[in-house]
Amino acid sequence: MTYRSRETTLPTGPRPGSVRGWKATIAVAMSNYIEAGSIIALATSLTLWQEYFGFSNWMVGLVAAVSANAFGAAVGAMIGGPLGDRYGRKFIYTYDLILYMVGTLLVVFAAQAWMLLLGVVLTGIAVGAGVPVAWTYIAEQAPHGKRARHVGTAQLAWSLGPAVVFAIATALVPLGLLGTRIVFAHLFVIAFITWWVRRGLAESSIWTEQKKAREAAAAQGTPVRHRGLRELLSHPRNVKALLFLIGVYALWNTVAGQMGIFMPRVYQTAGVESAAGQNLLQVLLWTMTVIATYFGFMLLGDKLDRRLLYGIGAVLGILAWVLLVFAHVTTPLLILFAVTWGVAAGIGAQAFYALWTAEMFATPYRASAQGVVFFVARIAVGVLSYFFPTLLAAEGVPVVGGLMIALLVGAALIGVLGAPDTRGKSLEQIEVERYGERVGS
Repeated sequence: MTYRSRETTLPTGPRPGSVRGWKATIAVAMSNYIEAGSIIALATSLTLWQEYFGFSNWMVGLVAAVSANAFGAAVGAMIGGPLGDRYGRKFIYTYDLILYMVGTLLVVFAAQAWMLLLGVVLTGIAVGAGVPVAWTYIAEQAPHGKRARHVGTAQLAWSLGPAVVFAIATALVPLGLLGTRIVFAHLFVIAFITWWVRRGLAESSIWTEQKKAREAAAAQGTPVRHRGLRELLSHPRNVKALLFLIGVYALWNTVAGQMGIFMPRVYQTAGVESAAGQNLLQVLLWTMTVIATYFGFMLLGDKLDRRLLYGIGAVLGILAWVLLVFAHVTTPLLILFAVTWGVAAGIGAQAFYALWTAEMFATPYRASAQGVVFFVARIAVGVLSYFFPTLLAAEGVPVVGGLMIALLVGAALIGVLGAPDTRGKSLEQIEVERYGERVGS
């Protein structure tokens, strides 16, 4: 088929390979907006769904556990990561948002509990497949001197999603469950626009270069083996890096995951009864995350010592929960908590996990590594999510908060002690330093 004949059969839209640079970065980073937006859309509506379908607290925990916040995303990550390494980063972007749009439509029109549950699971799998590959793609396409700045775009989108969704949800509180359905409909529209733009996305240059090298070697009769999960999970350097990143991200994300979906309930337990008041506190928190991501991680991540930057974020996160647990809870204190945690999240573990995972693994299993760490992190969130509503109702903020603080201290120590020296280096240079050679065919 000639190029001209293809033009006549394809619908209008961006030509493959025409979307590059910052436009590509933003299009891919929207996976994070959609992921975080899905979590918050469910978080702001769980009580309404509970009343509509008559769910128990255990059922609420189950819905949260299988969502984009936990098990659903975990399963998707283990699908998307390896497929992204084998068939290309763009392969994932061709299908993940289609699945996501089906899931959101099921939630929008949910008339029975199974429709809500299935929709939540599908959206979870879709974002789980897309997010790890998004971080991989952005890091691979970024200039090595501005890698943190580009990866930070995904973090920016991740924090912008909740800020926008909480604001919309607050405005739509008077509409009840109809307002929730409108929030999910907005995510469907965002997903469609993103999917449309991504149709013209160029494939990752470094992945394409390696694919050509493998094909050339195969054409000359040289045996070419696929470097998949087995090599990722058996190479000593990979295992050490995976354990480090799981310590950084899974511990922190277990806290952030509960906050993302259950924080309105924590505010309620702490004395903020109105849904509008709870949502406004979350709007403030996520707005601070947006600001800190840009002025902290994006502008300083390629200039400042990353161990120091990570340490500042980790300490602020611990301080936020210490205030919530040990200080007398008042409205000003809750505002201070929202500001402190918001800033901490902007320069916190998730941004560094996305950056360090892309840097610490070779191209053949870079997306798989992102997927494995993401999988473990979301499984941990899912397990705790199942018990969290009941634990919070039975024991209150002090017990739950003590657990959160312990997890954050663990993530802080692991990240500060094990931070890699990768700032300003190309991915190829880091690969040679870590493995002793380029890991190719």
